Amino acid sequence: MSGLIAKGMILLVRVYQGAISPLLPGSCRYTPTCSEYSAQALAKYGAWRGGILTLKRFLSCNPWGGHGHDPVP
Repeated sequence: MSGLIAKGMILLVRVYQGAISPLLPGSCRYTPTCSEYSAQALAKYGAWRGGILTLKRFLSCNPWGGHGHDPVP
């Protein structure tokens, strides 16, 4: 069941990447981007742990947060 939820969440990320992200200015502080990090974390760890990693990444994406290369652990 968790795998199905993770796949649904990844689909939402991919829709965002294809439909919304191209309309926004590029201002990512990290590589990979937060949306790509999210898709990778969800695929690797599932909905629960991947979601937590995604949330932590989103919360660190601010002027006082980190930057640079930050791959999924």
